Amino acid sequence: MEVFPTKLPEVLVVKPRVFGDHRGFFVETWEERAFARAVPGVRFVQDNHSRSARGTLRGMHYQIQQAQGKLVRAARGRVFDVAVDMRRSSPRFGQWVGVELDDVDHTMLWVPPGFAHGFMALSESADFVYKVTDFYAPQFERTLRWDDPAVGIAWPLPDGSAPTLAARDAAAPGIAGVECYP
Repeated sequence: MEVFPTKLPEVLVVKPRVFGDHRGFFVETWEERAFARAVPGVRFVQDNHSRSARGTLRGMHYQIQQAQGKLVRAARGRVFDVAVDMRRSSPRFGQWVGVELDDVDHTMLWVPPGFAHGFMALSESADFVYKVTDFYAPQFERTLRWDDPAVGIAWPLPDGSAPTLAARDAAAPGIAGVECYP
């Protein structure tokens, strides 16, 4: 496994080793010892799996208490994955990073606690799987507006199109109106 920082240095690109031949491939998507060397002190408590049609945008979500770190990947298809720094004390508060993830090179993204997270399906269908470091706590869940101009995420939308959104994502406030981490 290789690990690389992004422009938000706490958010990491994780490239697993992929073994492929004429039969298909094998990839070790997570191994506790290797991950602990790259990101010490992380303990995962739950795995999640979602399926989304092309143009579906899920996010930008975070939990203000019981903050979740997430190790995310596209198990099938292709997604544009985004993390936004939601820590007011951070010199990168409100900045974002986006990475395309797919089922070809199996690249993953580590999104630590303190960041909002979301993704958009780029392929006809995408299966998105992720490990989290704390349990889902709906009372602490917050949502940042996906298209907040103050954040300026450059979603790869075809000209004139809008993503498919859940009602709560469509109604989310911008960064000036959401509860953030200290």
